Amino acid sequence: MPVKSLDSSVRKWPDKHAVHQAAKMWSDREANRRPELMRLGYFGSYARGDRGVGSDLDLVALVSESPVPFETRSRDWDLNSLPVPAHLLIYTASEWHAMEQEDGRFIRMLRRETVCA
Repeated sequence: MPVKSLDSSVRKWPDKHAVHQAAKMWSDREANRRPELMRLGYFGSYARGDRGVGSDLDLVALVSESPVPFETRSRDWDLNSLPVPAHLLIYTASEWHAMEQEDGRFIRMLRRETVCA
């Protein structure tokens, strides 16, 4: 999380490398815990390289299947070990396939920007 010096109002935010390393370690742990996890990556400002103080980490996961509705899938994924606030979108393989068939702006952006964690 951001660190503020006691004698300064300047906040330091973790750099891209530190966030990538933390995301990779988190991804490896999740892969061991979740056999349904097929792929995990991040997109957005950290992937593009234009992150700054206050930027969050946008994560996307592909799972083989899930009985849990899309809106609540990420509730039982612990993101607290990541050094910045994070948001996780979890798609099943069939949902991902449907998005690819539609070829909308969001899936095109994910294809272009996503960095494997």
